[in-house]
Amino acid sequence: MQHLTGADVEHREFDKVILPLGSLECHGPHLPFGTDTFTAYLLSLEIAEHVPGTIVLPPVNYGVSEHYRDFSFTVSLRPGTETTLIEDILESIYREGIRKCFIFNGHDGNISSIEIASRNVKVLHPDLMIVSLDAWWQTLIPLLPSDFFEVWQGLGHGGEGEMSISLALFPELCRPDVAVGVVPNLPPQLDVKWLFTELTNCGATGDPTKGTTEKGRYMKQVLVDTIVSGLISLDACGWDYRSPVQETGEKSL
Repeated sequence: MQHLTGADVEHREFDKVILPLGSLECHGPHLPFGTDTFTAYLLSLEIAEHVPGTIVLPPVNYGVSEHYRDFSFTVSLRPGTETTLIEDILESIYREGIRKCFIFNGHDGNISSIEIASRNVKVLHPDLMIVSLDAWWQTLIPLLPSDFFEVWQGLGHGGEGEMSISLALFPELCRPDVAVGVVPNLPPQLDVKWLFTELTNCGATGDPTKGTTEKGRYMKQVLVDTIVSGLISLDACGWDYRSPVQETGEKSL
């Protein structure tokens, strides 16, 4: 969107937008501070190429990152600021006549703000259709072969999965020669509200040394195909995802 001119949008050919969300924070010695932003934005661009009528908004380069602040150079928004920012963007695109929005999130700290902002704006504008991918790293796991990752299901901040997809998307910014990470001892069924220094002493978790370009390319293709399929399915039904019962008002048996 940021490359278009006023003349370009006079007779615009898009009816939906993708909003990429990222962060600016340490991802260990081997990945850039903008990893989350680059991942969300570059994947969004590729998705838009395969979904007619879609344009990508500029990425939000900052997120809720206070839990990473002990590793320099973290620039963080407060949760309320992030929530308001997302709300303001959604309100702006609504004002412009857009009624379909896909939020592609690249950073764990943004998830709560996405939920709150989307719910608030949806209540105000029921005709605004909002869908999101909050945690691509979690979405991918069941879509990949069971033995695809070697360590910790590929999880981790700067770990095997993130290292792999970064090598596929922006290899010139990656430093696999200095890759290092720590696999923390977290209970599998509980959500620990950690500070990152409680999990690692190097700014990364998981095992980035297992990351490869080949894995990243496969991950990228699976993720893009999945999202494109979902958006095209929504387009096919006019983003009317209501059940027949809800649509007709009939009672279900």
